Amino acid sequence: MLYTPDTIAAIATAPGRGGVGVIRVSGKNLQALISGLLGREQSALKPRFAHFTHFKATDGSTVDEGIALFFPNPASFTGEDVLELQGHGGPVIMNMLLKRCIELGARHAEPGEFTKRAFLNGKLDLAQAEAVADIIDAQSEAAAKSALKSLDGAFSREVHALVDALINLRMLVEATLDFPEEDIDFLEAADARGKLHNISAQLARVMDTATQGKLLREGMHVVLIGQPNVGKSSLMNALAGEDVAIVTDIAGTTRDTVRELIQLDGIPLHIIDTAGLRDTTDTVEKIGIERTWVAIAKADLALLLLDSREGITAHDHDILARLPESLSVLRVFNKIDLTGDTAGEIADDEIHVSAKQGIGLQELKAKLLKKIGWQGMNDGVFIARERHLTAIRTAREHLNIADSSYLQIEILAEELRLAQNSLNEITGEFTSDDLLGVIFSRFCIGK
Repeated sequence: MLYTPDTIAAIATAPGRGGVGVIRVSGKNLQALISGLLGREQSALKPRFAHFTHFKATDGSTVDEGIALFFPNPASFTGEDVLELQGHGGPVIMNMLLKRCIELGARHAEPGEFTKRAFLNGKLDLAQAEAVADIIDAQSEAAAKSALKSLDGAFSREVHALVDALINLRMLVEATLDFPEEDIDFLEAADARGKLHNISAQLARVMDTATQGKLLREGMHVVLIGQPNVGKSSLMNALAGEDVAIVTDIAGTTRDTVRELIQLDGIPLHIIDTAGLRDTTDTVEKIGIERTWVAIAKADLALLLLDSREGITAHDHDILARLPESLSVLRVFNKIDLTGDTAGEIADDEIHVSAKQGIGLQELKAKLLKKIGWQGMNDGVFIARERHLTAIRTAREHLNIADSSYLQIEILAEELRLAQNSLNEITGEFTSDDLLGVIFSRFCIGK
């Protein structure tokens, strides 16, 4: 993949005031910029050494003073010459320094362009490049640690091992294409089908780990639904650990969706409290109920709140009948402090709690993690994205077709090739320019 090797510059630190701000510059040759900005030759900068210096304006006056760090290619993040300027972190000073770099021939970097150049120059593969953004965006300590594993190449090594095994199997299969009269005997002697099954089993293990990594990265959207006054807002507050929703004895208090992000075992759960579902003539409440159904359509899991004194009513059955078939539902019987029922799980999809008294909340949290498929944090979990899971699912489909078409050598060979291409999409060894544009456009400026 080709790109214009011009010089790019950006503020690498977050917007706002700070003690230190960083400008990052990357390009094929930074001699002119270094000379104009620092008043010294590039060769005078010791690689990876902190040089205290003055940053010069066009007329030779000082824009700021600070530290200059030079990373010559290829031993830099981007694989090009990289200059980092550490100055005072005020937005005016940072913009003055950036403007000076532009005057000296650099251009404003696009979002993610530094990391994109690292990928294009072979410093990172695509899964590692995405992990850079995932570390920055991590919503929990567990997610940050898992993203660091992906940046270190844990996910990529798993993918490369699968690709290597596929290549070896393809060599066996395609070698038989020139000798069709001996193909089946040759493949049986080489245990080609056993190798195919081993690859499928290995792919299934990677899929399980990647699924856990996606949960760490993106979390799940959990919507609280039910009739008015069953305790949805009380449960929202109990899970959040603070009063984020208004609670009264008046039915219909919640008229709009209330959202809160909580952490359960490092998993981000986006909890959405909704308006009670009932027939109403109140215009505002009607709008809230409409928004409830929109939230339900986007949710991964629904908690149907029920008053344990009444059980599941006919209206609750109507609510259940309207829910999407693909939506997982957990029935939460609330207010057991008023009935004396035992807290905890009563069936696979039912649990007893008292949101007001905090009874059964630990059991509910454990049940939530189980419902979303979380198996617990371990050292092997690496961060993953939906596009990774899609590529793995596609590869698995091709392997299944390959297994069912085992005696048709041409189909077998083609399906193995397609499976390899799907896996290569994860690391970027087989990736369209359009996909790269989408991925890196979501990065921060300066990364």
